[in-house]
Amino acid sequence: MSTFEFLRSLPAVALALASGAVLAAGPNLGKPVTDADIAAWDISVLPDGTGLPPGSGTPKQGERIFAQKCVACHGEGGKGGISGALVGGRPVSEGIDSVKTIANFWGYATPVFDFIRRAMPYQQPRSLTDDEAYALTAYLLALNKIIGENDVMNAQTLPKVRMPNRDNFIIRFPEKI
Repeated sequence: MSTFEFLRSLPAVALALASGAVLAAGPNLGKPVTDADIAAWDISVLPDGTGLPPGSGTPKQGERIFAQKCVACHGEGGKGGISGALVGGRPVSEGIDSVKTIANFWGYATPVFDFIRRAMPYQQPRSLTDDEAYALTAYLLALNKIIGENDVMNAQTLPKVRMPNRDNFIIRFPEKI
């Protein structure tokens, strides 16, 4: 290697050594994630009920919550508004264009609870208490005539609900059920 080549490569070597020292020190941004931080976002619920929180709700309780927080988007009785219908609908087996509702599409009741708790109401996701999510789930299941008007939904009863479309639903990970 000539002196010229050596001198020419010297800035690159110096830059590499200096940047290594800077990167090793780190930018000191953020903070370490704790187990409590992770637990607050670990809210997944499986079809078999794994992950359901304590709490309970009835269709009657859910009716009041629906009137306050859901009717503006989903319409009276969940029949549709600016957002999709939650009640009614022809069987999905009649065609791909059938309106997908809780009764004719969902294969398990626990993901209904999970979706309500995680994503509703649209303008304030994750603002519902677990009891409110159970009550809304109970109300919507009762509107779809899947459970009775006096049934209580909780971590023990919700996984036992037999959805009308269960046998037509393809589960991606059947070993989790």
